[in-house]
Amino acid sequence: MNELHFAYLNLGSNIQPEINLPEAVHLLEEYGEIRKVSSAWESKSVGADGPNYLNACVLFMSKYMQVELKENIIRPIEARLGRRRSENKYAPRTIDIDIVLFDNRPYNDRFWRFAFVIVPLAEIYPEYQNPLTGESIVHTATRLRREAWMEARPGVLGQYNGSKFSS
Repeated sequence: MNELHFAYLNLGSNIQPEINLPEAVHLLEEYGEIRKVSSAWESKSVGADGPNYLNACVLFMSKYMQVELKENIIRPIEARLGRRRSENKYAPRTIDIDIVLFDNRPYNDRFWRFAFVIVPLAEIYPEYQNPLTGESIVHTATRLRREAWMEARPGVLGQYNGSKFSS
């Protein structure tokens, strides 16, 4: 089956994020097609004290279903970029790649309460509706930004923003 699947992925890093976010996008291109890339957004570490995070969202097209995507693409990219998993799920990391939406379906309901996930997603998919509240994703992003400090860092992924991926 050669059907392509739409996956909106959130990328996050708080260890050399200016290097690791662009490199993660570059590595994703080896496995599929990148259609859109948000700006990078800086935010405070959630769950523990640590360096600030940079997060971004990409629209990634691939032939893989969710489990295959995670095992055959996401985990190997995280490993290549030096991700070390531990019991502390809030530990600093070189890269964290999460599936937010897969074929327009939410992958995990917990993501809908985090500005660092929703703000970059709203930037590249403003017409989506929050599956938990029914409100527009832009409205959700605006509400969440009022509750958490975030700052756009457009230069970090600037080489990926713009017409190259416009659909």
